[in-house]
Amino acid sequence: QVPLVESGGGLVQAGGSLRLSCAASGRTFSSYAMGWFRQAPGKEREFVAAISWSGSNTYYADSVKGRFTISRDNAQNTVYLQMNSLKPEDADVYYCAAGGIINAKNDGYHYWGQGTQVTVSS
Repeated sequence: QVPLVESGGGLVQAGGSLRLSCAASGRTFSSYAMGWFRQAPGKEREFVAAISWSGSNTYYADSVKGRFTISRDNAQNTVYLQMNSLKPEDADVYYCAAGGIINAKNDGYHYWGQGTQVTVSS
């Protein structure tokens, strides 16, 4: 088990920034690839960004490329999602997830956090 707790969500104006954090418990965090996903009501959860266990590889959805940055601090058991130039369509519940290898699939991750709400006002 890898308990994950997201934080950092909130309300921001369009064009603004937020940084999400995902804190993990346990000693095995550094062995997992980590991903961020988001989900709007009534829609499927969609991939946002992922990072390899070492942090050397990252992968982004086209919709956030150039605006969002994923990073991790294995010493602090935390993964981050820096979100800049936010748009109203970025408003969703954001989830972090831990998996074996870096990938963009929902079923490619084994452990999930409870989510944090991001609201973007126009």
